[in-house]
Amino acid sequence: TIVGNCDTTLFLGGKEKSTLKELSEILGKETIDSFNTSENRGTQVSHGLNYQKLGKELMSQDEIAVMDGGKCILQVRGTRPFLSDKFDITAHKNYKYLADADKKNEFDVERYMKRRPAVVKPEEPFEMYELEIEPDSDNEKN
Repeated sequence: TIVGNCDTTLFLGGKEKSTLKELSEILGKETIDSFNTSENRGTQVSHGLNYQKLGKELMSQDEIAVMDGGKCILQVRGTRPFLSDKFDITAHKNYKYLADADKKNEFDVERYMKRRPAVVKPEEPFEMYELEIEPDSDNEKN
């Protein structure tokens, strides 16, 4: 439901079967021309030419699964999906602020939780509500 309501889909790579299948279907098919020639030799030589238009997946599931790690597939609502190069984050002007550039920029969750003020002070009265969620009969497992 969530993915179906997204205007933009960016596939950076992966190997999960249902994702690969869905992406291959979204990419669609291309038309290819197939020419076959034949030659029969016997008492007489005969030649044949067969011409067909065929539909082929633009990218099969296995082609998507082994896609170059520097590539991605982007689909924006209203446009055909396209293959693109991934952005090199080291070229971004703010790259220096990432933990990839300098470990001192790494966010320490435990340190943050110790430093931040309590939302409710221990002496402050507050109301607590307990919610019971009844399982949906459609999703209930036996």
